[in-house]
Amino acid sequence: MMKSLILLFSFIALNNCSKQNNEDNPVPVPPIVVTNEVDFWLTKSDQSVKLQKQTGVLAFNDSYNNYPNIEVNDSQTFQTVDGFGFSLTGGSAQVINSLTASKKQELLQELFGSGNNSIAISYLRISIGASDLDATVFSYNDLPAGQTDMNLTQFSLAPDKINLIPLLKEILAINPAIKIMGSPWSPPVWMKDNNSSIGGSLQPKYYGVYAQYFVKYIQKMKEEGINIDAITIQNEPLHPGNNPSLLMLAPQQADFIKNHLGPAFQSAAINTKIIIYDHNCDKPDYPITVLNDAAAKQYIAGSAFHLYAGDISALSTVKNAHPDKDLYFTEQYTPSNGDFSGDLKWHLKNVVIGSMRNWSKTALEWNLANDA
Repeated sequence: MMKSLILLFSFIALNNCSKQNNEDNPVPVPPIVVTNEVDFWLTKSDQSVKLQKQTGVLAFNDSYNNYPNIEVNDSQTFQTVDGFGFSLTGGSAQVINSLTASKKQELLQELFGSGNNSIAISYLRISIGASDLDATVFSYNDLPAGQTDMNLTQFSLAPDKINLIPLLKEILAINPAIKIMGSPWSPPVWMKDNNSSIGGSLQPKYYGVYAQYFVKYIQKMKEEGINIDAITIQNEPLHPGNNPSLLMLAPQQADFIKNHLGPAFQSAAINTKIIIYDHNCDKPDYPITVLNDAAAKQYIAGSAFHLYAGDISALSTVKNAHPDKDLYFTEQYTPSNGDFSGDLKWHLKNVVIGSMRNWSKTALEWNLANDA
């Protein structure tokens, strides 16, 4: 004990002597350089700052502060994330293509590039045929009234070769890794029981040919150099009042997948993911019903949701019922009469953070560009 105390006091004395002896010739101490560890961009609800990269230093250290603690448990993992992005409708493509060449490239770099001034969109949702934000209503197999095309010999992507497909090629040149999801608003009218682009249901006798319609779509898009990572069976299958639209109930969707679409994809060696539902969070029973059908479930990658009704927690409800299947958040719009401050907060809470906290692999907004 005595030896320890002597050594301790000796160290203190020597240290003090050293400081005293070096007062006239102090040893320079190099400054501590704190390097930035986190880049972040700021947007304020009053619009005084919009997506501006901040220059302040954010670094992890041991100094005390009053910030809340964030505990990271790297032994616990959740879902992998496919990407964040938007729907790219035909209307979006049309208005973007109307820009001058230089303005268009500037915009595409800001949206899809990897630089500091880019938001680096990593996922797009497009319509299979027309959506309700195309200039006209069309499918890829439109026929005169009374005609059918069971072999799809008249199938053609021509309507989308005007705006959408050329723009997608420009986007892929900027970001070849971007993922693309396709969603139909309606089958060709001749396959429906009301012979209208609005509402009606797919006739069971055309289930097989409609499955081949999806196969042909994926193959033809691949020929254009566009890989379709996933498809949903039907956009908003419980909203038949849109133009175009289709009513497809859960048992019908399960029947279509297990007896037609799933086997068709398997036979054609197509790996594109099949995603069900693609509608609001107020009806989690719809995807659960489809997934409860084991014969259909084997072909299904997951379920997609919008949030015009219900609560974002519905995604977790479906995850708890079928933990082996993925979730996707695929659409939410901001209205033309919306308030920027309110929309910013609501969408961050529900779409960006809410979807991720409830197992979603994507957070997609509707839609990329509008013509006022």
